[in-house]
Amino acid sequence: MKKLLNDPQDAVAESLEGFGEAHADLVEVHLDPPYVTRAGGTVAGKVGLVSGGGSGHEPLHAGFVGLGMLDAAVPGAVFTSPTPDQVAPALQAADSGAGVLAIVKNYTGDVLNFETAVELVDAEGTRVVSVLVNDDVAVEDSLYTAGRRGVAGTVCVEKIAGAAAERGDDLDAVAEVARGVVANVRSMGVALTACTVPHVGRPSFDLADDELEIGIGIHGEPGRHRIPVAPADDVTRMLLDPVADDLGLASGEDVLLFVNGMGGTPLSELYVVYRRARRLLEGRGVQVTRSLVGNYVTSLEMQGASVTVLRLDDERTRLWDATVRTPALRW
Repeated sequence: MKKLLNDPQDAVAESLEGFGEAHADLVEVHLDPPYVTRAGGTVAGKVGLVSGGGSGHEPLHAGFVGLGMLDAAVPGAVFTSPTPDQVAPALQAADSGAGVLAIVKNYTGDVLNFETAVELVDAEGTRVVSVLVNDDVAVEDSLYTAGRRGVAGTVCVEKIAGAAAERGDDLDAVAEVARGVVANVRSMGVALTACTVPHVGRPSFDLADDELEIGIGIHGEPGRHRIPVAPADDVTRMLLDPVADDLGLASGEDVLLFVNGMGGTPLSELYVVYRRARRLLEGRGVQVTRSLVGNYVTSLEMQGASVTVLRLDDERTRLWDATVRTPALRW
């Protein structure tokens, strides 16, 4: 294993310290227990947004703390859900009197630990509404979840719900916006290589040099099937078609096309995937009116990519376009 680390057991804490120092104008890092908040705290009277999950998926979630997105993020150990004693203070820190929306990816540990934390802060008077993200069409059930996994579509939920909160919507309205995104976003990924969790020291699964895993999860969970290495256009079709079919996209609809890197794939290759995915959508009569390409929900150094499609309407488009200023996303 070759990684730029000191002691693997200190990897998350040291990364958080560096992240906080690099982006001190945007975020404040708390280390005991670990969570990240906006610099200066939540705006008075604004609905707070909190998300979190295992580390190793950076910039998700801490990279999306800031104006127009999250008010707090909770990083667990690598590929491990944050604990309730981390989540609870993050929820409290995000509450400025208007309540908090918790955006939770559909993994059993995340769901249970957020539920426990919500019960703790509810007893102290903080109102929290939770929204579950389950955009991965690759499987219905996996090693980590009952139902579909939450993957790159989480970025769309955090951005659009964050914009709704920033403009002053109340908690119920922000939650409804978030649920609307969840209902209209789907993703599917592919792995070319496995990744290595620092404290484990070996690849998380075996994948031959001449194989790809279609439908892989962001922790290396099994996908739909393994195939021989194939051209990018063929692989892209295997990702895009199930996404578009599951959404039931119709000719004339507008969408956001999001091609996400898993951490070890060059941006040049992600644009090759984007090119083909866009042409496949246009072949269905679907208009790609918004785009995002890059490494936003990663799996350490895994080589691979995911394709996410979000059905847009005027409201979601306005909220996507709204000002955002975070370490990882800004316009």
